[in-house]
Amino acid sequence: MIYCPGMLDFQTCETARLARDPKYDGVFFVGVTTSKIYCRTVCPVRQPLAKNVAYFPTAAAAEAKGYRPCLRCRPESAPQSPAWNGTLSTVVRAIRLIETGALNGGHVGALAERLGISERHLSRLFRKHVGASPLQTARTLRLQHAKRLLDTSELKIADIAFEAGFGSVRQFNATFAEKYRSVPSRYRARRRPAQRAP
Repeated sequence: MIYCPGMLDFQTCETARLARDPKYDGVFFVGVTTSKIYCRTVCPVRQPLAKNVAYFPTAAAAEAKGYRPCLRCRPESAPQSPAWNGTLSTVVRAIRLIETGALNGGHVGALAERLGISERHLSRLFRKHVGASPLQTARTLRLQHAKRLLDTSELKIADIAFEAGFGSVRQFNATFAEKYRSVPSRYRARRRPAQRAP
């Protein structure tokens, strides 16, 4: 088992996971070390053994460690994590700017300058409060936005890629395939029949 420091204590996380407690939905994420998939606490899949569990404060922290999002519980739809809302207004402001595309070009230095701090300090704050770098956080947010659009809109794949902040359709396809093991068009085609079923 792996426990991520700076979060709730291990036993609280373990109890919440085993009970599928909705009160902790979005407060932390559960990684399964054997499959390298991470889930919300409310995920309906069979519970892994405690020795095969890792806990992360954010989706970005899980992805930074090489975990892929669960297709069943859809971590991108979890309520915002308190860790992301953080105690430091600088981190909260940075995440808001990232959500509006501040890192779509990949310039952490420019984001830090907008916040009035150094790039190194911004990275340190993200490691402490988010568990991932600003670029990893931006990547996760872009991918989550794109997946929501794939699930809920009729937009073309290219339009989704650019709406979510990817630099190209190719980059979107590669990033999506890495995390979901399917290209966006194939994922959407598979999801449509399931969504139409009663």
